[in-house]
Amino acid sequence: MSSDPSQIQIAQLQEENRRLRVAVEELSILNDIATAITSTQSLEQIVDMMVQKCVKHLRVEQGVVMLLDEKDQDNPFHTMVRKKDSRAGFLPFRLDTQLTGWMLKNRTSLLINDFKSDDRFQYLSGEDFPIRTLLSVPMQLKGKLMGLLTVFNKRDEAGFTGNDQRLLAIIAAQSAQVIENARLYLEEQTLQRMQEDMRLAAEIQGNLLPKDFPAIPGYEITGKSIPAKEVGGDYFDFIPVDDHQIAFCLGDVSGKGMPAALLMANLQATLRGQTLLRVNSKECLTRANKLLFLSTDSKKFATLFYGVLDTMNHQLIFCNAGHDNPFLISDSNELKRLKTGGIVLGFIEEYNYEEETILLNRDDVLVLISDGITEAMNASEEEFGESRLAEVIQTNREKPAEEIIEHILAAVKLHTGETEQMDDMTVVVIKRQ
Repeated sequence: MSSDPSQIQIAQLQEENRRLRVAVEELSILNDIATAITSTQSLEQIVDMMVQKCVKHLRVEQGVVMLLDEKDQDNPFHTMVRKKDSRAGFLPFRLDTQLTGWMLKNRTSLLINDFKSDDRFQYLSGEDFPIRTLLSVPMQLKGKLMGLLTVFNKRDEAGFTGNDQRLLAIIAAQSAQVIENARLYLEEQTLQRMQEDMRLAAEIQGNLLPKDFPAIPGYEITGKSIPAKEVGGDYFDFIPVDDHQIAFCLGDVSGKGMPAALLMANLQATLRGQTLLRVNSKECLTRANKLLFLSTDSKKFATLFYGVLDTMNHQLIFCNAGHDNPFLISDSNELKRLKTGGIVLGFIEEYNYEEETILLNRDDVLVLISDGITEAMNASEEEFGESRLAEVIQTNREKPAEEIIEHILAAVKLHTGETEQMDDMTVVVIKRQ
């Protein structure tokens, strides 16, 4: 006996209506997700909403998003968001390590409606195991596994369906895109903060270096600094003491960027304060060393050459704290290195520095440099070196101080060629006419 055609049609219409309702629900979920993605909600809020939609629509007890941390070999997946059905007691279901290992290896959807009949995971079918059914899909973007979207314990006895798997895969793809966008945004924000830090550091450093050079009858005094990056660690300064004395220095602080700029500001404030107190060179650096040691960590230090030029008596009283020894070239082209002083600043708390007094004769040329000059390398990793520098100074000692600096920098550039500048280069020249 055949069925009533009208009953068959009614059943078909009911099934079609059911499919349409499911399709409408799915479209509504995907529309809500698309709207959330373009909103100003946080990453956690968007992913939380996605998981909540999965729990409600798929009628499961719990849903979870787990992110992959490739650095953690023992436990690579870490929970980001977990949601549960309001009717379920809160038992935070967790993926067994072999389940997550399977997902990590296969990177495809895992649908289990009966653990007992699944040869891969029969050992999980014991009475104490709280998960009855499971659907887990990988969150992938451009072939890269970013995490897992997993739902547990479907309330329908039939278990998870192919449609459930398809919908969850779509949501997982959207989640992966949202998480990646958030990561890229975070990287962009971090880069912008770094750029702003570099800008501020460059501004600080620019304000520390002299804008004008001392105009003293009978002397030419000038300097130039070329940072390797936006901000360098080199520092030079000219500090008036009285009508006939001027202090000057050239230093190299450890580090780069904002920390170096702040350390440089600290050092400048210390030196200027001590200079205004009119303490001698060795006492100035002894105090500066202690202040720097107490105000910075053990990894921070500075090399520094500090001198006071007496333009009436043409004397130079200097102290060298671990800096490259300056070159003093006499009118007979004789070369002397100024070494007297002690160790770098900030290395140990108490240290008594030594000082030396020398006479500057007519046509004497004093050249201070940072190690970026002598250690500049060419493509063969050969340093410019002190001998080349001495030759350039001796060859050009009769020229004005500014030209001596330009000849030094030009010689370094000729030596390095197209090799990238790796360190700051600073030159200070004091010439008695």
